[in-house]
Amino acid sequence: MIRKNTKTVKIGNVAIGGGNPVLVQSMLNTKTTDVEACVRQINELKAAGCQIVRFTVMDMDSVKAVYRIREAVDMPLVADIHFDYRIAIECANAGIDKIRINPGNIGGEDRVKAVVAACRQHNIPIRIGVNGGSLEKEILAKYGSPTADACVESASRHIEMLEKYDYDNIVVSVKSSDVSVMTAAYRKLSEIYPYPLHLGVTEAGTERMGIIKSAVGIGSLLLDGIGDTIRVSLTADPVREVEAGYDILKAVGLYKKGVEIISCPTCGRTSIDLISLAKRVEQALSGVKKPLKVAVMGCVVNGPGEAREADIGIAGGKGEGLIFKHGEIIKKVPENELFDALISEIERM
Repeated sequence: MIRKNTKTVKIGNVAIGGGNPVLVQSMLNTKTTDVEACVRQINELKAAGCQIVRFTVMDMDSVKAVYRIREAVDMPLVADIHFDYRIAIECANAGIDKIRINPGNIGGEDRVKAVVAACRQHNIPIRIGVNGGSLEKEILAKYGSPTADACVESASRHIEMLEKYDYDNIVVSVKSSDVSVMTAAYRKLSEIYPYPLHLGVTEAGTERMGIIKSAVGIGSLLLDGIGDTIRVSLTADPVREVEAGYDILKAVGLYKKGVEIISCPTCGRTSIDLISLAKRVEQALSGVKKPLKVAVMGCVVNGPGEAREADIGIAGGKGEGLIFKHGEIIKKVPENELFDALISEIERM
């Protein structure tokens, strides 16, 4: 896969763009003023593999909490700010690693200039976060609806505000709840600007449909080489966002750690309880960090052949099954020993 060569931007102790790995981000759903709850959730997200955490900073009481949160955790933190430019400046002083704003909604040019000065002083990138649901009234009037072109024009307007002050430490997102609008907007933007892009389908929905929409939108862009950070927005526990993000990266070949399960959808040839077996294998291997492709197939007719690219796998038969590595059968075991035999082989790999 050939990725777009975007500008390198540092967010705390991580770098995005410039060929660096695509990073997974999530957002807290705790009240920022509840420092204990925020720190607990940040640590939960970090344990799940989250690499960048964003949280809302709505007022000066929240800014006070930012200082305490910053002292308590050691991962990159992004402050999400709207309307009040003074909050952005104070967050920069508090040690935040990136600020997410829409330059157009924080007031006049003097206020944008003040935020840029604070971010320049602390070497903090600004993410211009365009959202299809909150575009400028004049842009909506021009296009009639939040189209991809409308999102790109909004982003361009904000980018130009920052570039006017010779500021290019920029990350951009153009999110929409409409997958086709979101993908078209990111593709257009990637052809115009060199800045790293943060991908996401906003307001994607509850877990089931939200993951599907995100996989389609984020995944298709990643396959085109577009995107430097991702967030799967779900009406669910933020930890699930992180898990889904890594699943998407695995599916497009951008994350090689951990186990990838290959399993067949079952058919009339299946003579074992493959659905339960596949779920059991997936659960047992969820914490394994080895980069393994594991196949769980339902029959011995063509199971090993269909999963030839797997590092190891099993294929069930009537009362027994096969264990194979890279398509080569290594042993035959009774059906009730398939799971244990597979796990035992994996532990020796």
